[in-house]
Amino acid sequence: MSYLNFDKTLLVNLDKSLAKEMIRTNRAGAYNSTTLIDCNTRKYHGQLVTPLPEIDKSNHVLLSSLDETVIQHGAEFNLGIHKYEGNNFSPNGHKYIRQFDCNVISRTIYRVGGVILSKERMLVSFEPRIITKYTLIDAHSPTTLRFKPFLAFRNVNELTYENNQADTSFIEAKNGISMRLYEPYPYLFMQFSKMNTYTHMPTWYKNIEYYKEQERGYDYKEDLLVPGYFEMNIKKGESIIFSAGITEISPLKLKKLWDDELARRHERVDMYSTLKNSAQQFYKRIGDKTYLLAGYPWFAARARDQFFSLHGCTLSINRLDYFEAIIKTSIEEIKQFLEGNSSDIQLEEMDQPDALLWFITAIQRYAEYTSLSDAAERFDEICTDIIEYIRKQKHPNIILHNNGLLHIEGSERALTWMNAVEDGFPITPRTGYVVEINALWYNALKFVASMKRISGNEHRADLTDYQAEMARESFVNTFWNGNYLHDFVNGNYKDMEVRPNMLFAVGLPFSPLDAAKQKAIVDLCTRELLTPKGLRSLSPKSGIYRPNYIGGMRERNRNYHNGPVWPLFFGVFATAYLNIYKDRGISFIERLLVGYEAELTELCVGTIPELFDGNPPYKGHGGMSFAMSVSEILRVLEIMKKMNLENQE
Repeated sequence: MSYLNFDKTLLVNLDKSLAKEMIRTNRAGAYNSTTLIDCNTRKYHGQLVTPLPEIDKSNHVLLSSLDETVIQHGAEFNLGIHKYEGNNFSPNGHKYIRQFDCNVISRTIYRVGGVILSKERMLVSFEPRIITKYTLIDAHSPTTLRFKPFLAFRNVNELTYENNQADTSFIEAKNGISMRLYEPYPYLFMQFSKMNTYTHMPTWYKNIEYYKEQERGYDYKEDLLVPGYFEMNIKKGESIIFSAGITEISPLKLKKLWDDELARRHERVDMYSTLKNSAQQFYKRIGDKTYLLAGYPWFAARARDQFFSLHGCTLSINRLDYFEAIIKTSIEEIKQFLEGNSSDIQLEEMDQPDALLWFITAIQRYAEYTSLSDAAERFDEICTDIIEYIRKQKHPNIILHNNGLLHIEGSERALTWMNAVEDGFPITPRTGYVVEINALWYNALKFVASMKRISGNEHRADLTDYQAEMARESFVNTFWNGNYLHDFVNGNYKDMEVRPNMLFAVGLPFSPLDAAKQKAIVDLCTRELLTPKGLRSLSPKSGIYRPNYIGGMRERNRNYHNGPVWPLFFGVFATAYLNIYKDRGISFIERLLVGYEAELTELCVGTIPELFDGNPPYKGHGGMSFAMSVSEILRVLEIMKKMNLENQE
């Protein structure tokens, strides 16, 4: 039995199987995503979803679904499933599923009478192409397979409806056809490894519903075009490969392509190998540039998310090559930003006040992975440039005050990770001195000073240390309220809400707090914020605590940062906790990891979502696969491994 395996009992139960999704990417922005039973429940689902930069910056659903039908003795058994109005599902192909697993790649086993058919699929690396392999494991009579493609040709954020503008004509291709419903879309080539018969009869399938969009308060019905169907015979033991891509391929090459791609895959046998696979799905290569996506299915590459997640998604899984590639691209675009030229920057939200500080933290963690001298030799200049950029008041969203602290104006624009807005204004307008931004600032100054010192520049090191000491003293005087840290301070207003943001003043390598204050913060967060899925974004004792991420988007946005659990804080919490309790805290953190391992078979199989409800049963929500979440769990696994090895010596 594989690590991620689901049997008939769960799969035929729609209440359970529709709640479980899967996603696979090609490391160049394209993805394949649906539920375990291939019933799309989001407008973002699709067999082939790919970026099309010639159209816009979004992903586009080309092939929404592919329905398979098994035919024996003239009897048809349709394996597909779609949701229609009135909670009606048709056809009910899920009743034939006997097993789904994604130990290496996703595999579904169907049984129709004496027919046993397996379906396996992969995305081709760095190419927008989905390949699906059908193998007839057993059959006692002549068997025919029929395939009906459901075409969308739309932006992932939109829906499509029956119209007269769609080009329903096709062009023959080797063992298949190509179609382009609208200009300027590319042609979609649908081909098989085996000769087949194609019957063209364009039909709109109307009012297909996506209940996940209905839950979110969006439009949730669309019409999809089925251009016709392919048919071919298949023998017992025979395999047929289907390909859908934006370029034509020789059917003779499909078997080798399948074998080559399969050889690149690794087995998921435990939590670490599963999350390692998930982390690598966030990589996005565009030409000679490489980014780390914030998540799927709707996130782009964002500066804060990329730098925050970089350690866990590269160094924690021994992918130094991708760290190097992403950092190279990052430095190129940071330099453009510092020079005031942002026209070619693809990394979004570079101007957020904490983004460049998280870049310095990523370099700091590289120094821990390699050595401080290596980091200083390679990255001292860019880190110094960032410090000077802020110090000389050039940053558009930061003011460095004479007390050494960073001040932001966040009353009209969301400038921290708590970025939910309503009617264009921040729901939680964190403005003034913000606790995590100034914790990051102090940490960055201390780290840059350490690089200066190891490089022999004692004078610059002393000056930077002096600036850090000024910031440290002001930090304590400004944020410490006798029991914990204010979330933000704006003039005479001191925000008293208990949030996990204060943990960064404890869990970063350089803390502005003494040991007693650090322990007080860790203990408070453990008592009021900790759940089996991580830390709540707000204490339940608060009058504005809203733990459940439910309802339409307005309600969800109001709740977003005011109670739900965000796994992104697990790394800093575990680091802070272990800093305080040392070896005594190991078993406690290990128990918390169990809660995340259980999640690998829930919302999106094999990965961790953006957030969870703040109250039991802590249901997962948001982006189905989120880089910050995956990163921090991997980082904690790395920390635990090192501590356990040290204890064995």
